Amino acid sequence: RWTGALNSLLPPTIRVLRCRYVPKDFHARFSAKGKIYRYRIWSAAVLPPLEHGHAWHVAAPLDFEVLKAAANYFVGTHDFAGFAANRGKPENNTFRTINSVQVHRNGPCVTIEFEGDGFLYKMVRLIVGSLVRCALGKSPIEEIIDRLASGRSGHARFAAAATGLFLVRVRY
Repeated sequence: RWTGALNSLLPPTIRVLRCRYVPKDFHARFSAKGKIYRYRIWSAAVLPPLEHGHAWHVAAPLDFEVLKAAANYFVGTHDFAGFAANRGKPENNTFRTINSVQVHRNGPCVTIEFEGDGFLYKMVRLIVGSLVRCALGKSPIEEIIDRLASGRSGHARFAAAATGLFLVRVRY
């Protein structure tokens, strides 16, 4: 009954799938064990009207194989400080573990799914921005490798548009 009651109060783009009793010290953000984010890119000259607001429009062709190869470097535990934005105060810990990065293409739509233990502010958008720069031939994959190894941003960073980013699941 809680699920229906909560969903009746939420906008149609946000859904509660399951309700459970939790301990009093439960925190929706800090008790999470992991999250899954999905990012959608529309790589074609024209963005269909129904994709507006649901995918980042990149009009130039992407080298899909380069994008997939570059994405593999993010799997594992790394210092992601070079792929995070500052919220006005420094993060205590910028190490995160990404368990998997899956890259799929269906025609002009490229979907990248990240599953990890947690994500820093704008981390997914900065990762996707770097992947797209590589796939457009604007920066080498070695730039990603260097940034992951050093934990520093180094070169100018490029964040992908907020449009196209979706929180798919939170694991507790």
